[in-house]
Amino acid sequence: MTESAVPDSAATRAPATATEAQREPVDVIDTREEFLAAVAAVAAGTGSIALDAERASGYRYSQRAYLIQLYRAGTGTLLFDPPAVGRFDELNEVIRDEEWVLHAASQDLPSLREVGLEPTRIFDTELGARLAGLPRVGLGAVLDELLGVHLAKAHSAADWSTRPLPQPWLVYAALDVDHLIELRDAIGALLSEQGKAEIAAQEFAAVLEKQPKPPLDEPWRRLSGLHSLRSPRAFAIARALWVARDEYAQEVDTSPGRLLPDASLVAAAGTQPTSRNALSKLQAFTGRASRTQLTRWWAAIEQGMATDDLPALRVSDGGPPPARAWSDRNPEADRRLRLARAAITDLSAELAIPVENLLTPENLRRVAWSPPEPLTPGSLREALAETGAREWQLDATTQLIHDAFVEAAQTPAEDEPPAS
Repeated sequence: MTESAVPDSAATRAPATATEAQREPVDVIDTREEFLAAVAAVAAGTGSIALDAERASGYRYSQRAYLIQLYRAGTGTLLFDPPAVGRFDELNEVIRDEEWVLHAASQDLPSLREVGLEPTRIFDTELGARLAGLPRVGLGAVLDELLGVHLAKAHSAADWSTRPLPQPWLVYAALDVDHLIELRDAIGALLSEQGKAEIAAQEFAAVLEKQPKPPLDEPWRRLSGLHSLRSPRAFAIARALWVARDEYAQEVDTSPGRLLPDASLVAAAGTQPTSRNALSKLQAFTGRASRTQLTRWWAAIEQGMATDDLPALRVSDGGPPPARAWSDRNPEADRRLRLARAAITDLSAELAIPVENLLTPENLRRVAWSPPEPLTPGSLREALAETGAREWQLDATTQLIHDAFVEAAQTPAEDEPPAS
């Protein structure tokens, strides 16, 4: 490992007004020997651990981390190459019981866990900023507002699977964690001043405990523009094309949309070309693999044309219908939702906590559509808890929602716009 791979904290921390041009060059740890030396350096440091991960979203099929950044007082900033290093179990053993500081933790935790990094305590500076009522919560905006640190975000959409990584990208990545501990302290102070420290603790714990969503039964239904197709046969072709594209994307580890955009799949399904040659001449069928893999796509279209397994045009996810339909289908639920939503919006302004953090909108829709019977504050609290609402959310909103539901039952139908 080069001398700068595990640098002294004072030498590597950028000044409070750091920009990419001001920061010293950065090395990447990309061997097991360097990794183990870095683990020892982290163990010798003190305090919380700042972490960030860079993926290649939009370029690669996988969501693996292609760069992991770490900062700790007494250690400095370290950059790791996960594909080269492999598992991070030794590092996890050293830091797992410390507080990990991340910005938008839910985005980074899956890729960190994939290499063996599993925290037991986190502080999410993005979520903390939301709870503190800051108007902008992106890392650059929060650093600017609270610490006066100005960061250019020029490489946020870069292909981090690139090797070797350019030095400007590495400096950019290092700056993402250089000031994260200071930012944690500033946001923590704000939350304490506002009496929201316990709220934040519950939210951070919820981020850690949240389980991954189960795979969708029919992921192809998320195709952008699918709603424009009007027949089950067109849906069957779109499904077959989606499956063919997804399999190929996994095979070559490339983002599916870079191979063939959703619009091309929908255009082919809607046009239903009658031959491979007709498909090749379809102008709307574009993408880097639209012609090089033409045989693959034509085979998918033939499969979609031949199948007897025709998908339904609409499927239910088991939840309530879109709120815009409630005024016709369930006027009582529509009144409940409108009144409860108004009460929560007022409370959101009073507490300076975004509505979506005060209570997940989908949770409110579910209890408004089908409230517990008999309706009491206790039964409503139980129903909200079953949707995943945290204790502080239940304390803040249950009575408000209950009162709104009672008022809705006592209010005749009004000629008002439906909930949306």
